[in-house]
Amino acid sequence: MTDALAAPTARTRRPLDGLATLVLGLAGLALVAMALIQAWQVFARYVLNASPGWTEPVALVLMSFAVMFGAAIGVRRETHFAFLNLREALPGPMQTLLKTISRLIAAAAGLGLMMMGGLLMIDDWPVPMAGAPAPSGLRFAALAVGGLLILIFALERLFTGDTPPEPKEG
Repeated sequence: MTDALAAPTARTRRPLDGLATLVLGLAGLALVAMALIQAWQVFARYVLNASPGWTEPVALVLMSFAVMFGAAIGVRRETHFAFLNLREALPGPMQTLLKTISRLIAAAAGLGLMMMGGLLMIDDWPVPMAGAPAPSGLRFAALAVGGLLILIFALERLFTGDTPPEPKEG
């Protein structure tokens, strides 16, 4: 393949590389924030003898975002829905077919999570979250946003046909 043909693929992938980096960073921040909130909860309960009610629901929302963002990155790197052992055992054309099927499954799963998570979020938004001063629909936001990201990254793989980018060492 010539450089002229390779350049458009690299150019079109660049924005999604930035999005993937942002999503991975946000997942990490959610995990750190969740750990800090849980540490505060333990300190407040056992040292101050005044356990805050908001820590558990907020930590659960952060955990949901971390899990869904991690799953989206897994789809982009094709470590989810990939049938790797079976695919590697098959001949070349069957490997391509199975790779396409796994990408379609990932896209369908992302679409379903986005649609159903969005409906649950909208339906539950007016209800106050128990224990935290936030809308209860926030509990489902990670499903909607993570599903959208899974859909985007699965479609990227499906339409570009390229292999996942290698994670950077260091």
